[in-house]
Amino acid sequence: MTIGILIIAHAPLASALRACVLHVFPDVEQNLVALDVRANEPPSDTLDIARTMVEQLDAPAVLVLTDVFGATPCNVAQQLVDGVHSKLVAGVNLPMLLRTINYRHESLDLLVARALAGGAQCIMQVAVSAPLNQTKKPHDPNHRDHSQ
Repeated sequence: MTIGILIIAHAPLASALRACVLHVFPDVEQNLVALDVRANEPPSDTLDIARTMVEQLDAPAVLVLTDVFGATPCNVAQQLVDGVHSKLVAGVNLPMLLRTINYRHESLDLLVARALAGGAQCIMQVAVSAPLNQTKKPHDPNHRDHSQ
């Protein structure tokens, strides 16, 4: 059983998150859809589009991820999910989404728990100084470590 994932977020966040995931996992294109909610778009129109996207996922269950609790994307998603065959998590971030993709074959309840853990565990303050065992190199603007 593979759970479908629908991202509903303020434009262009949903599409951007999907693009990031497909960069890492190109094989999940059929299991992951994104709906960008545009400013001044009627919520009823967004809900209609979201329902169509859920049908297109053709999955036994759907996890809906949205950006901000209480905002239009989340309000639309709340009308979409039933709590049994679909569940909603607000506060989507890329680590949360990558975690859900990795575990999309698990049960919907377990996937929700994984999404929450993945989102929270990857939020941290990062030190700006070099670790004690490394010396900081001077910045060379002409040096390209990751040229494409």
